[in-house]
Amino acid sequence: MTLPFPLVEEPDHQASEKGRLLFAGPVDFVKGVVHMDGLPDADRIEVCFAGRSNVGKSSLINALTGRKGIARASNTPGRTQEINYFSLGEERYLVDLPGYGYANAPLAVVEKWQRLLKRYLSGRQTLRRAFVLVDCRHGVKAVDEEIMKLLDSAAVTFQCVMTKADKVKEDDREAILTQVRTALAKHPAAFPEIVLTSSEKGDGIATLRAIIAGLE
Repeated sequence: MTLPFPLVEEPDHQASEKGRLLFAGPVDFVKGVVHMDGLPDADRIEVCFAGRSNVGKSSLINALTGRKGIARASNTPGRTQEINYFSLGEERYLVDLPGYGYANAPLAVVEKWQRLLKRYLSGRQTLRRAFVLVDCRHGVKAVDEEIMKLLDSAAVTFQCVMTKADKVKEDDREAILTQVRTALAKHPAAFPEIVLTSSEKGDGIATLRAIIAGLE
């Protein structure tokens, strides 16, 4: 019996090399966007990364790009209130969405960000996939469900990326994966494979690079 939402298999050599070359090329910060009219021209495929505060999003983006400080990690949840665009050569944008699920940000700020996020997700024709980051230690939380529902309603395919896999014992991992699979099964926009990653150990990085490089 095949599990629903299996872990994605490691890419073959050709796909892995394509991903390596994409991220070995120029990776540059383009701009931070606070209004829809500030978005770059939709002239290339883009992928976005979403995750609740402190899920390890900056660390994952830094590991993917092989550049330590390109996405600034912040210990203050919700500090980044803009959509940050990075170029991967001439053919891709990598988009870093602000961390969500923060309690300390003023309500007006949260509402403004949610409006921008909804408009971005529903109106960006070149967005091929959203990667929703879920902490391996905690599984899917209520705030993750909110973003997943938003992606469902925007009809944007999203793929679950589990972070900090090295922080969880293998015995405990299966219970967390079962919880995550059960949560994902409720969402029509969920891509049917999970990526397991560790930014510290490098696990899953080549796989995620290959996935991004293979999108058309």
